[in-house]
Amino acid sequence: MAIVVATTAIGVLLSSEKKKTAKVFSELYEFNEQMLLNLKYGKARISEIAVGYKYIKDILSGKEILSGDDNVFLKEYIKNLGASDCSSQIDYLNERKALLRKKKEESAEDYKKYSSLYIKIALMVGILIAVLLA
Repeated sequence: MAIVVATTAIGVLLSSEKKKTAKVFSELYEFNEQMLLNLKYGKARISEIAVGYKYIKDILSGKEILSGDDNVFLKEYIKNLGASDCSSQIDYLNERKALLRKKKEESAEDYKKYSSLYIKIALMVGILIAVLLA
């Protein structure tokens, strides 16, 4: 029984990583939209805009929220924020908008596709191990 619980927990852990990635890119897309509005119509600081987001504050402070290519993408995105004049920033954020939308949709699709799959496979492996040991 403990083996089934342990393997299922591993599946839930793998699934939660997909959920986190989807949430991060969803927040980043919304943050990008707010940054565009702020540059056009307001003058709030980046840190003030980030207040309503769970992961954006951590990303801005340099914490590694995701791994691999996603983490590299986040670092490059944040590195270029506030690095130039207002019109260049608007161009940069508009350029990133399409890519962020794509990453948001892909990560949400991956979460839907793989989250329950990881849990089911882990459960099946746990049951198989328990049956083989019995």
